[in-house]
Amino acid sequence: MLTRKDTKSAALLQGTLDMLILRMLKLGPHHGQGIARAIEQQSENVLLVDHGALYPALDRLETKGLITAEWGTSSNNRKARFYTLTAKGRKHLAREAGQWRKVAGAISRVLGPQEARG
Repeated sequence: MLTRKDTKSAALLQGTLDMLILRMLKLGPHHGQGIARAIEQQSENVLLVDHGALYPALDRLETKGLITAEWGTSSNNRKARFYTLTAKGRKHLAREAGQWRKVAGAISRVLGPQEARG
């Protein structure tokens, strides 16, 4: 996953992409491109999902039983795999999101308030 500011290399904490995918699927079934677009839109164009990372993550989540996939037709009339969150995936997302919020809060406390530019 990349950010708009650093398209060369952006390393997020391991598992972050998986969690974001699960979060997008909590809203309903999506195909891969739809998931990538939803993450980009929800992050206000800060996060970009590289397809080289997206599809291995989707395969990994499916193997773990956190999502299921079935073939369907996309809005532009193309054959696509649509992914759906499983009950196991919902539980996993709740745990991971709670842990991520805890870590993000701790990092925020360490960084302190944003300094004024001057």
